[in-house]
Amino acid sequence: MEWAEIVIYTSTEGIEPLTAELIALGITGFVIRDSKDFEDFLENKTGNWDYIDDDLMGLKDCETAVTVYLPRDTGGAELWNAAKSAIERLKAGDTEGRFGRLETEMKNIRDEDWANNWKQYFKPIEIGERLLIKPSWEAVPQGCERKILEIDPASSFGTGQHNTTRLCLELIERHISEGDKVLDLGCGSGILSVGAMLLGAGRIKAADITDDSIRITRENLIKNGFGEESFEVYEGDITSSGRLREKIGGGFDLVCANIVADVLIAMSPYFGEFLKPEGKLIISGIIDDRLDEVLEKVKSEGFELKEQNNLDDWNAAYFVKK
Repeated sequence: MEWAEIVIYTSTEGIEPLTAELIALGITGFVIRDSKDFEDFLENKTGNWDYIDDDLMGLKDCETAVTVYLPRDTGGAELWNAAKSAIERLKAGDTEGRFGRLETEMKNIRDEDWANNWKQYFKPIEIGERLLIKPSWEAVPQGCERKILEIDPASSFGTGQHNTTRLCLELIERHISEGDKVLDLGCGSGILSVGAMLLGAGRIKAADITDDSIRITRENLIKNGFGEESFEVYEGDITSSGRLREKIGGGFDLVCANIVADVLIAMSPYFGEFLKPEGKLIISGIIDDRLDEVLEKVKSEGFELKEQNNLDDWNAAYFVKK
């Protein structure tokens, strides 16, 4: 298997929140380089040593960084897009710059070639009973009667290949009703918005904290045949901006959010204000270790758990507002 080496530049203070975001995505192996390790070593008065290893000397003037290795396949591409979205969320919330520059560098492949070099891995995939997701360079399989959702790998998370997206779309298919007003929180590539429209939604609103996600969501909705009169997209963080929540409004039939556990927990007090009575909530992006915590938090905010599904350590859940 081929691997891509990705370096994320941060600060000593940023290591813990950054690695927490990566762990939440299922990325559990890191190489951490931090100049503070060298300082701590020198200040260890009880240490007995005759020389300093070259690797440790290399820490003296290094910029703090977390390095991860992702497979150069479909799963790795989706993880990288998800990681970039998580890093952008972390960066947006770090108003004092405590976590360093939070920029990334790909060592074994140019970032702009990431999607192109992996085109061979992105094939049409069937989701649920009614959707087929395909990249633009692949033809629709002969005789296919499913609704076609066309989406290409981009800088925002979501091409349908990741288990969290699959789980979320399957729940949307089962529980959406014709003409539903839908809110997609943390829209990423906009794949859930497009899927909901194809499955019968009457109108979509979508929000994300990055301008890339807003641009790509709009592009993907238009590419899949939906005019701008059928959707609205907003940039911002609903957990910190009452003004944004007011602008988005309420009365939604369905809210969906495919993010990570910590963000879902932070959003949970606001889900109810977006939904009409007995409105539907679908959340995804939850690793097994955080499942109980997330479910209990959402239930405490006035929701009844109706369905919970798992696929390879990832979970999605469907709730109804009480």
